[in-house]
Amino acid sequence: MLKFSIAQWQGWAPGIDSPDGWLDWAEHPFCPFGNKSVPRLDFLPALQRRRLSPLARGVFECAWPLAEGRPGMPLVYASRHGETTRNFGLLESLAADEPLSPTAFGLSVHNAIAAQWSIIRRETAESVALSVEDDGLEHAIIEAAMLFGHGHEDVLVVLTEEVPPAPYAPWTQDVPCSYAVALHLRPGSDWTLTMDPQQTDPALDAPQAWPNPLNLLRHLLLRTNAWRHANRARQWIWTRTA
Repeated sequence: MLKFSIAQWQGWAPGIDSPDGWLDWAEHPFCPFGNKSVPRLDFLPALQRRRLSPLARGVFECAWPLAEGRPGMPLVYASRHGETTRNFGLLESLAADEPLSPTAFGLSVHNAIAAQWSIIRRETAESVALSVEDDGLEHAIIEAAMLFGHGHEDVLVVLTEEVPPAPYAPWTQDVPCSYAVALHLRPGSDWTLTMDPQQTDPALDAPQAWPNPLNLLRHLLLRTNAWRHANRARQWIWTRTA
């Protein structure tokens, strides 16, 4: 069992970028189909903004307010698909027998966003980039708990996905919309997370309507006391204790 506190959170999805907007979404969930807006990031110089992909912009939009004005925090970055759009662009260049952009390649790797965060913020605290399944949220919490065990009092956890290029649609059905979620975690006992590998209820195998990080925001806003998240291998039990 893991115990922790969520000191702050921030979410972004196209057209949903304020606490009131997220509360409306939590009460009446919807998918912003067709909305391709991306964060402006006016707090960054234009040269830095231009190097950030839409996926990275979502991360910075969520994480920056949680980190601003605070001492450096370790970063746990988690994504299942990562920079799919950048990678697809590289594949298209290969198919057309065009030279690859070294910059595009360098920014397509899975830990590139964590590296950009470190460089732009001049952040020297450690960071980790996780390639995850549909329970990446829980594994990011575990990673944060291990950082607590090494003496850190604050950890920044960010989970993000973007709608993949159209050719990937038949195989990528777990991202109904682009989103990013940032959590400022601290040691505490406001929440417990338990993993139970035994699944006894077949209904738990049914796919969730929303990605798990967005489900977490719903539960936070609606003040759910407890819920479960299950996949083929694991069942996670979330409990609010305060």
